[in-house]
Amino acid sequence: MINVMKPGLLSTIQDLGRYGYQKYGVIVSGSMDPLAHKISNLLVGNDENEATLEMTLMGPMLEFRETTLISICGGDLSPTIDGKPVPLRRSLLIKAGSVLKFGACKSGCRSYLAIAGGFNVETVMNSKSTYVRAGIGGLNGRSLKEGDHLEPGTIKKESENIIEYLLPFLEDNDFTEIDWSISSEFISAYQQKKTIRVIPGAEYDLFSPESREHFFNEPFKVSAQSDRMGYRLEGPSLHLEKDFDMISEAVAFGTIQVPSNGKPIVLLADRQTMGGYPRIGQIASVDLPLIAQAKPGEELTFTMVSHEKAQELYIDRERQVRHLKQGVALKFNS
Repeated sequence: MINVMKPGLLSTIQDLGRYGYQKYGVIVSGSMDPLAHKISNLLVGNDENEATLEMTLMGPMLEFRETTLISICGGDLSPTIDGKPVPLRRSLLIKAGSVLKFGACKSGCRSYLAIAGGFNVETVMNSKSTYVRAGIGGLNGRSLKEGDHLEPGTIKKESENIIEYLLPFLEDNDFTEIDWSISSEFISAYQQKKTIRVIPGAEYDLFSPESREHFFNEPFKVSAQSDRMGYRLEGPSLHLEKDFDMISEAVAFGTIQVPSNGKPIVLLADRQTMGGYPRIGQIASVDLPLIAQAKPGEELTFTMVSHEKAQELYIDRERQVRHLKQGVALKFNS
């Protein structure tokens, strides 16, 4: 069991999303940074879709009542265990009675805590993801609060192998860590200067030449009016060459819409199922972690990429994730 001593700013249980129900008006939700989510799960022997704890900007304080295998990936929120700094992107075995605490946000803005077996919460429409506005999924459909108790799920053989490997090194320490880390290729999402690859959207050609030029050549800043539903961007105003009536159409994670005020909105994990604003672009899936880790006030630039190139980049990233999964399995099964 894990006791929540402090809940943090916004800590919610998320998996990779609630798919198959958008036709009924149910949003997808899920992890804002699917890459960090997957890696954290693989490092504790879970399936990639298992639920993790997504923590935003200021993380919680958690007391572990049992010795537990964990991993922390994504943004650096200065994690410590009983006051000792904790490395990111490692398999960690934390001793019963120890306290995991998060501090200052050093890079990125979202961090993911995976525990062996995942979190034992009710599955709603085939997903454990929390959608706070509707009050469904996760822990009673809400973010964590002080006094909550989190129960781990049933651990798999892969997790048992990692625990068996690390247990002899725990001894009198509060925690022990694996003696290797993942490739630096997985860390680029947390760089300070973000250039995000975008496929031209369905209505891209309807924007004025000046707006199209500004979109790909001028910087934008993430507005303070941003959340898991979408980021409002501050920067050059974008406008259509001439007005037209648009029928609402489906939107996806990373769709960039432009309302009548000319300020783009990037749709994110808690996006609506349909949108009625012109779509100037679609963020390439491989760069979704970049936008997910952007903080309010942070600067973004966009660069054009073809649909074919975006597919190649996505396939390469998934291949890297598969290699990591195979590497972890080989390491702890040998």
